[in-house]
Amino acid sequence: MTRSRPHATRSLRASTAENALTHEDYRLLAYFRHHIRKFMVFSETAARAAGLTPRQHQALLAIRGTQGRMGPTVGELSQKLLIRHHSAVGLTNRLVKAGYIRRAVSPRDQREVQLRLTPKARRRLAQLSSRHRSELNKIAPILRAILHELNRDSPREEIPHPPPSRRSRPHKASG
Repeated sequence: MTRSRPHATRSLRASTAENALTHEDYRLLAYFRHHIRKFMVFSETAARAAGLTPRQHQALLAIRGTQGRMGPTVGELSQKLLIRHHSAVGLTNRLVKAGYIRRAVSPRDQREVQLRLTPKARRRLAQLSSRHRSELNKIAPILRAILHELNRDSPREEIPHPPPSRRSRPHKASG
């Protein structure tokens, strides 16, 4: 695996040199980043309005999104959230204390502890996920158009602009 990294880096550098970015590319990348950040602000605000920290919301979603009937281990959760193991342990402890998750011994390996959502967490996550899906549906056409424009093999398209907002502040979560 160590050998493949330098090769991937050389590939990226060669690709970048061959396809120099234009001013329009930078504009599109900035526009894409802006819309991703707007979504993240929406998500953070919605999580807080639901009584969760953004990290707790991410953890519940990661646990719920794990394949199979059994939940992830704390180590798997730390990988999904891109945090250190000891941080995932602390997050898990806080979620258990708040009644959002429980620990369960794995039936296949008694040394392994898996994380499972409680009914309270499932309800809260379903509400938040529904709102997130709705918000993503609003910005999806814009993000698709930006990505399409960044693809040099395809003709440039006009990016749809959302209707002007009545307020300049980030979306507030209701409820």
